[in-house]
This record gives sequence, C-alpha cells and structure tokens, in this order.
Amino acid sequence: MKKYWVKKFPSFKEAEKADQKYYSSLSSKERLDIIQFLRESYFKLKGLFKNDGRGRLRRSIKIIQQT
Repeated sequence: MKKYWVKKFPSFKEAEKADQKYYSSLSSKERLDIIQFLRESYFKLKGLFKNDGRGRLRRSIKIIQQT
C-alpha cells in the first residue's frame, strides 16, 4: 500500500515557501528524475511518446539575425 503525506497551510504563500524549501533540499539528480517523470507522463498523456525508454531532452536552435 502506498502512503501519501498531506500538509495543510494557512495561506498559499506559506505553501509556496514549503515547496521551495522541499525542492531545494533535494539533490540535483532527484530534481532531474522528477522533471523526467513529469515529461514522460505528459508525453504519454498526449500520445507523443512512442517508446518506453527514457527519451532525451529536446534541443532547439533559433537563428537570430543581427542588424
């Protein structure tokens, strides 16, 4: 059985501070794992993710012409 923790806050501002404190306490690898999980969930939800393995981050290039 999975356990879920819920904490109530008196205001959105205090909840935001608690979120920032929590995510700053995580290691960089843990934060990247969370981002990757969210990416995969989004792609599966939208039907854009074709394979089951972890995909790479998309790269984009924008060419800017200087005047």
